[in-house]
Amino acid sequence: MNSDYKKFLKIVGIIIVICLIYLGGYLVGHKNFLLEDGYIPKITNLNLGKPTDVDFSMFWDAWDIVKEKFYGKPESQQMLYGAISGAVDSLDDPYSLFMDPADAKRFADDMNGSFSGIGAQIESKEGLVMIVAPLPDSPAEKAGLKAQDIILKIDGEEVSNMGFYEAIDKIRGKKGTKVKLTILRKGWDDTKEIEVTRDTIIVKSVKYEIKDDIGYIKINQFGDDTLDLIKDAINDIKNSNINKLIIDVRNNPGGYLQDAIDITSFFLDDDEVVVKERDKYGNVEEFETTLGKRFDGKMMVLVNGGSASASEIMAGALQDYNRAKIVGEKTFGKGSVQTIADLSDGSKLRITIARWLTPKDREIDKEGIEPDIKIELSEEDKENERDPQMDKAIEMLH
Repeated sequence: MNSDYKKFLKIVGIIIVICLIYLGGYLVGHKNFLLEDGYIPKITNLNLGKPTDVDFSMFWDAWDIVKEKFYGKPESQQMLYGAISGAVDSLDDPYSLFMDPADAKRFADDMNGSFSGIGAQIESKEGLVMIVAPLPDSPAEKAGLKAQDIILKIDGEEVSNMGFYEAIDKIRGKKGTKVKLTILRKGWDDTKEIEVTRDTIIVKSVKYEIKDDIGYIKINQFGDDTLDLIKDAINDIKNSNINKLIIDVRNNPGGYLQDAIDITSFFLDDDEVVVKERDKYGNVEEFETTLGKRFDGKMMVLVNGGSASASEIMAGALQDYNRAKIVGEKTFGKGSVQTIADLSDGSKLRITIARWLTPKDREIDKEGIEPDIKIELSEEDKENERDPQMDKAIEMLH
């Protein structure tokens, strides 16, 4: 037997061994192929790069069982929305939410400043549906709802049995209709039922005026129109030769991060850090001033428990640089960063991706901003239209 023939037999032998090993592995790995009639192999991951430690075939098994056996007519699109929503809910983060197309439109309407309802910013916090702040002159404010009120029932239905957006839907409604909210408030011995008449809510995010020799700017939220309105307000105040300013962000639930950075830039020097963002890996990104200083006079900022998110960014930065004194009550403490991802059918994902820090690395989330001068606004003050917080700010500017 010549050497070439021996080499040929060796190669054939190797090929046969490889085939036998492959076949044996296949039969071991798919032994149910021999035991089950009609076995259909299932793909556990449909896309490369997806988690390999999760068997997605279980999801499709559950999907098939629901579609085939549920006594009713399950709608595939709603099942998909429910699956995504459930995945986001499992994060146990009140600020991470899935919005179907209808919810996404409501969110956009809110930021545009026009919607129908009671006029209150509402968030899920520690498993509770809480009012961040009633909007100025809104039905919610007129009915007596306050920042950090907890909503337990809506028209007698327990909120704990609802999803967050289901609760929002039940609170909202046509202009002129009424909704009864069962409220728990800090300091109360028991809950109270407050009835609110819904209305069309049109929120102009900025109001301003000149009080004697002091400019006053009230920012209701950081929305689509805020930046341009603030520019106009500052220009008018400067043209009136005013060099004292009060910025009021009481009951301002926040809004767009970029607007907060841009507007805060109007009162700081170039290249100063407005806010820091720390991600899950501990990486810190600094956001510096953007548009240049437009006002360098003396300033005061008014805050309360309804001042949240972007409001706290502004107040914290101005306080860190001793650019303004903060007057009022401790702020809400919403210092987490969300990104909005647009999905293919108009749905949106709002996901927490980081935490905000003030320029001097103070935590905002769950901590809030402590005022330099703490003054509470009592019920008696409100009933008699007194504003000791404003009075103190004016006094300190003189």
